Amino acid sequence: MYSNRFNPNDLPLVLSVSELAKVLGIGRNAAYALVNSGQIRCVHIGKNIRIPQSALMDFLNNCS
Repeated sequence: MYSNRFNPNDLPLVLSVSELAKVLGIGRNAAYALVNSGQIRCVHIGKNIRIPQSALMDFLNNCS
């Protein structure tokens, strides 16, 4: 049986923007927009953008 329940324990400690898009069920451009606007905090490692799991959880907890 398929379950669409969100389980944060299944996520890695950091996500790429593409992974963030998949988790949120949005497009990659929309995920970049969330990160670039500061709505979801991120860490830059060289040219790579990584989103800590805690940043995703903060975003989801504040979306009401």
